[in-house]
Amino acid sequence: MVDVFKGVKLKWVLLSTSRNHVLKKNNKNGVLKEEIRYFELSFHKKNREMVLGSYLPYLLQKGKEIKEKNKTLKLHTVDYNGTDYWGSINLDHPASFDTMAMDPAVKTALIEDLDRFSRRREFYRRVGKAWKRGYLLYGQPGTGKSSLVAAMANYLKFDVYDLDLKEIQCNSDLRRLLIGTGNGSIIVIEDIDTSLDSAEDDKVTLSGLLNFIDGLWSSCGDERIIVFTTNHKDRLDPVLLRPGRMDMHLHMSYCTFSGFKTLASNYLRIQDHQLFDEIKGWLDKVQATPAAVAGELMKCEDPNVALRGLIKWFHNRANTEMQDGSLNIK
Repeated sequence: MVDVFKGVKLKWVLLSTSRNHVLKKNNKNGVLKEEIRYFELSFHKKNREMVLGSYLPYLLQKGKEIKEKNKTLKLHTVDYNGTDYWGSINLDHPASFDTMAMDPAVKTALIEDLDRFSRRREFYRRVGKAWKRGYLLYGQPGTGKSSLVAAMANYLKFDVYDLDLKEIQCNSDLRRLLIGTGNGSIIVIEDIDTSLDSAEDDKVTLSGLLNFIDGLWSSCGDERIIVFTTNHKDRLDPVLLRPGRMDMHLHMSYCTFSGFKTLASNYLRIQDHQLFDEIKGWLDKVQATPAAVAGELMKCEDPNVALRGLIKWFHNRANTEMQDGSLNIK
């Protein structure tokens, strides 16, 4: 096979050789013949520097990209009967950044931050820091925090480790679990504000968690992302919020009009509709989570029926909150 790289022809040839292994069984000798296949690369000696410095690294990078594209993502959960206390299943969540109904500026900032993190291995080594990044996702239930974690995993081709602190018996077990996570992975700690509060004295402590996040144990592994979620950012201990622990804080807001248009495109396959202006007016008056809006849009495939149903839902919700005295005008 002939390949061309930067105008230079390179020839690959598939070769094979054999190797004999002497086997002993029941005081009798036998011979096992093993075939070994390999490729031989040949090129003009004047191109040696280009091949070693550019061509072979290019092939390795392409191989890595193909491997990542075909990678089956895993969702790992705490299981004391599993290897390193982890059990796993395939992660087949369809979420992507294209389907996330979140603020476009926040989405763009997150994608740029993930891209920058992924390509900065040598930067982290140069500055003497562990190759890790922390994110805090905060907002009301139903604003898409869990879906965003899945979108991040699909974007980076990273496995997800769901670290439920309530299931962990002590700090030493936490250390074993964290050491058992693989490189190129996302560690998720949901509801961080209540997970530590509910831990007993002999269970996981804040200091134990912090020792992993930015202590010596934080260097045990490469290219790791830690995602914390909470419904109440104001309840978090300030020591958790500083850079190096939670580097980027992302507010998962109620549904905006741009978020609604993403949902309408996903569920109804429409980009515009005569009822959009009326829905925009409701979104300016009534707080609704993306999950609630999506739930209404799922009820009918006909855009006219689905959108009118959503408007009716807004109307009923506003009346209910007005009667309760809890209507929040944005």
